[in-house]
Amino acid sequence: MSTVRTFFRHCPGCGRRFEIRLVSKTQVSERTIVEEMPVQEYSAPMSAIRSPVTPLTETVPAIVDEKEFQYRYRCSHCGHQWSEERVTDSQVKAQGYKGD
Repeated sequence: MSTVRTFFRHCPGCGRRFEIRLVSKTQVSERTIVEEMPVQEYSAPMSAIRSPVTPLTETVPAIVDEKEFQYRYRCSHCGHQWSEERVTDSQVKAQGYKGD
């Protein structure tokens, strides 16, 4: 199977659709960020059903892996080539967090 894929976008050179091919995908940079993520839980008193619910808020550390990729495209109709950069984030909750 070929690694070249067709995309349903317009070529910035000729404007034709269905002619765009992904030539390459290269990782440009990678970094890890540790952020404080607020988590809110609710506590209801057990004695009375109609009592107000008390929100409990705490922060837990969250690890975000940020990767930047450079995508190179080529139009198979006019031969125009260009590149785009995109950032992808993947968030991992820190250990010790008991939430969902």
